[in-house]
Amino acid sequence: MKIGEIANQIQGLSTDKLFSKPEQNDDKSFSDILNKSLGELNESQVQAYDAMEGIATGKVENLQKAVQKIEEAELSLKLALEVKNKALSAYKDVMRMQI
Repeated sequence: MKIGEIANQIQGLSTDKLFSKPEQNDDKSFSDILNKSLGELNESQVQAYDAMEGIATGKVENLQKAVQKIEEAELSLKLALEVKNKALSAYKDVMRMQI
């Protein structure tokens, strides 16, 4: 999951779009964005695992790139966990609201 892609998607949001009727053009739904982000997160985790395996077996050609993949995967996972925690916190706050 690349942070730049998320930032570009967030910048594309404006208050006009949030409160207007959704268009059916090329707008992606929240679930589409979430599924794509989770797929990218999974792919980065798989690449990091492969890099760790390559380091352990001595088959890695560029140690720096392998370590970079592992660090990127770790940061991506931390970001995903923080987003999940914030979403759950917001959900709990909404559920506690009295009508």
